[in-house]
This record gives sequence, structure tokens and C-alpha cells, in this order.
Amino acid sequence: MEKKPKVKKGWLAVEVGLEDDEQGFQRFLIPISHLYHPLFQQLLDKAHEVYDYHTRGPLKLPCSVHDFLNIKRRVEKDSNHHHHHLPPTLAFQFHPC
Repeated sequence: MEKKPKVKKGWLAVEVGLEDDEQGFQRFLIPISHLYHPLFQQLLDKAHEVYDYHTRGPLKLPCSVHDFLNIKRRVEKDSNHHHHHLPPTLAFQFHPC
């Protein structure tokens, strides 16, 4: 079994993927501050719908790795500009699980 690196303070391990995806879940480390961004809030709401937050180990996020990386890029871009209020037209749509 592969040993996972220890997560630094202020960071969170997440597993990203869809149940029916042949790639399975991929592990990422994100700053905890990302969780306060509206796009991550949407993703957390979706995780609650799918998993009810009762997962063992890292937080599971039900979206494709491609979608997650797009969200992560947008959050990082917004963080650099200190702007967390996105117009509704920019809301991210998740693919169904």
C-alpha cells in the first residue's frame, strides 16, 4: 500500500472523481481557504448530496478531475484578485454523478 504524504497545516486532502469513471479518484491537496470560495461551496454542497459527508479518509468531491482543475484555477485566479463574488452567469455547472 502506498503511503500518503502528511498534509501540511492549512491544507486539506481531497479525492476527486466520479463513481462510474474508469480513472477512479485522484488525490489533491488544496489550501483550506479555497473552501470558502463560492465555487468550492457549490462543490461541497454536491458532496453533501452524494456522500452526506460520511466518508472515511480525505473529503470526496463528486466531479471530474477536469472540472475540479478548472474550479481550482478559477479559485486561485480569484484569490490573486481578492474577489470572491462571482456573477450568477459564471456559476459552475457540475456533471451529474
